[in-house]
Amino acid sequence: MIDAIGLDADDTLWENETFFRVTEAEFASLLADHGEAEAIAARLFDIERVNLARYGYGIKGFMLSMVQTAIELTDGAVDGRTIGRILELGQEMLAHPVDLLPGVEDALDALTGRQLILVTKGDLMDQERKVAASGLADRFSAVEILAEKSPEAYARALLGRGVAPECFLMAGNSMRSDVIPVLELGGWGVFIPHDLTWALEHAKAPDHPRLHQLTGIDQLPDLVARIEAGA
Repeated sequence: MIDAIGLDADDTLWENETFFRVTEAEFASLLADHGEAEAIAARLFDIERVNLARYGYGIKGFMLSMVQTAIELTDGAVDGRTIGRILELGQEMLAHPVDLLPGVEDALDALTGRQLILVTKGDLMDQERKVAASGLADRFSAVEILAEKSPEAYARALLGRGVAPECFLMAGNSMRSDVIPVLELGGWGVFIPHDLTWALEHAKAPDHPRLHQLTGIDQLPDLVARIEAGA
């Protein structure tokens, strides 16, 4: 039996990466005199990757990485107005409405009565804001906001809820963060791809008997029933 079902938030329950891509495009246009858009995006990505250890995941770290990228690309000559606009872009992202993905509410309705745990990572304040704005908070028995989705972090979260890893199923759009760590613990991993997923969340799918892939979250309730039926 599956005692608890974990669900990722960003790009599994609601749109997220789309807003990063839109902001990234405007950021590139601000620095158009200093390089092509693809080159600027690549530089930003490299700086984000290094800065994860300093700032963690989320919009605030992204905003600081944009500022650093602008300074480096202009050899420190970037003007205050441009820096101000970069900060505004980040603030606009932090205030953006939460748009649920298709099928989310129906899937949660079909899973009513089960122990559902929302498992996300990133900036605490921003993730709490999105959970509240989504209108979905009451559907979950718990919300776990992690700094990193490692096997150890999942294990601690499950231990605190009295859930054995082998009786836990986690579904999300990141093979790296939502699926592989849970498979390593002995749980079930369900990959639900999103059209836009940050490059650092990509990983090769392992050959594992407890790995499943769906085309949409609306298929999740049926999958859970099939797993429990041994199908």
